Amino acid sequence: MNEHETTPGTSSGTSSSVSPAVGRALDILVYLAARPGLVQASTLARDLGIPRSSAYHILTVLADRGFVTHVPAEQAYGLGVTSFEVGSAYLRHEPLERLARPILRTLARRLGQTVHLGILHGAETVYLLKEQPSAGRAGDVDIALVTDVGVRLPAHLTANGRAILAHSSKAQLRALFSRPGDLTTRTGRGPRTPAGLVAELARERERGWSQEVELVTRGFCSMGVAAFDHHGRPIAAISTTWRRSHPRHDTDEVRDALRLGAARLTTAVSGHAPTTG
Repeated sequence: MNEHETTPGTSSGTSSSVSPAVGRALDILVYLAARPGLVQASTLARDLGIPRSSAYHILTVLADRGFVTHVPAEQAYGLGVTSFEVGSAYLRHEPLERLARPILRTLARRLGQTVHLGILHGAETVYLLKEQPSAGRAGDVDIALVTDVGVRLPAHLTANGRAILAHSSKAQLRALFSRPGDLTTRTGRGPRTPAGLVAELARERERGWSQEVELVTRGFCSMGVAAFDHHGRPIAAISTTWRRSHPRHDTDEVRDALRLGAARLTTAVSGHAPTTG
């Protein structure tokens, strides 16, 4: 019996007893996802208990399909674009929305304001869910909102997007906002330079919530709080919008409600907030 065969009902390491190669491939992807940088094949094989020849073969197949990336200069591997696309597709579809919907409904009723679930797609906020308060409580507020499901807006202008960006890596921020021209405006307000945006996001990360005042629509402000995955990375944000001239609640009350909702969503996806300090 060779290394690609196994007796039914038995297992090989952490891989599937039906198909060791498939199990090992999945183990490799999960392993790489948990590592902050590149990993050499020999280290990966040792940590997972996989023969080196099998590890190199599986890595080659995964690289051909874009799931991992090989960096020859360092003779090491990391996750590839295809892995990112699969993860992004999960966030864009029903599982996240199904978990978030009851949370948003509760918040909309409590605040009497429209509440959104949004994710980051490149440098844009994409709204996945929109929950409105009961009939008659939204008034003319919702009529003026541009944040319908599927709408994309510049992430650096929305409280939803800023809540996610505030917890994104410096490398990601540099890739998204390397030039002043990347910072568009809708109302003439907002950060003017990448350095200015990074400074604002650092303050928002420190306090744990984001807010925009008339950056998207004149007369309106929004607040957002991020939810996190099991690595403590931001995957989405919950936000609410209201007219500045007709505040129903003070800032602290809105912030606390959103924090509670975001924490519930983080728990629902088996995530945890990043450590501070």
